[in-house]
Amino acid sequence: MSAPLKIINLGLPKSGTTTLGEALKQAGLKVADWRIRQGQSENPKILRAFVGKLMYQGYFETGDPLALMPEFDAYTEIDIVRNGLNLWPQMDWALIDAIRQHHTGAKFILTHRDPAALSDSMQRWSNLGKTRLPNNAIPGLPEGYGATDAHRVRWINGHYSFVRRVFGSDSDFLEYDIADPDAPHKISAFLGVDLPWWGTANANPNTEAAE
Repeated sequence: MSAPLKIINLGLPKSGTTTLGEALKQAGLKVADWRIRQGQSENPKILRAFVGKLMYQGYFETGDPLALMPEFDAYTEIDIVRNGLNLWPQMDWALIDAIRQHHTGAKFILTHRDPAALSDSMQRWSNLGKTRLPNNAIPGLPEGYGATDAHRVRWINGHYSFVRRVFGSDSDFLEYDIADPDAPHKISAFLGVDLPWWGTANANPNTEAAE
């Protein structure tokens, strides 16, 4: 009997994470995107909880970062930097390794977006680029950095390099560019799942780029 499909996106906010989540949802998968929303789980203890916080709670309580969210197939935005929380599981080698150890066959995706375009979107998205990034100590982006495009682009490129180094050419890893028109086909082939929808979700105002 094969293990349940588990899909973890290691992309950064505004890199097409919501679009990926919507595509997987419309493919019939159960998706945890950023936080657990009303109606997504019958477990009242995790309702409205942030996915990143639940991952760390599961990791430190049981060793398995997905232990508190077993009903989900995919986890598409896993960081959180608001409400007093500053958690970036996609940048934590120990947490990534724990998922691989506890979930044989788990699939990891890196949603790639041109770093300059991604930085610009972060700057325009609520107060993410203006205050939340520079006012918090984030892996690779210490407190006091991140308010400029130059800082954010260096950090974004560093994250891409980290994920590529961790996974290399492993068969459980896919990196795709959100501007690639063949992206949905690559994702479908990688996961073995048909994607009936692909488009733009959670777009920034005044832009048509996928968020």
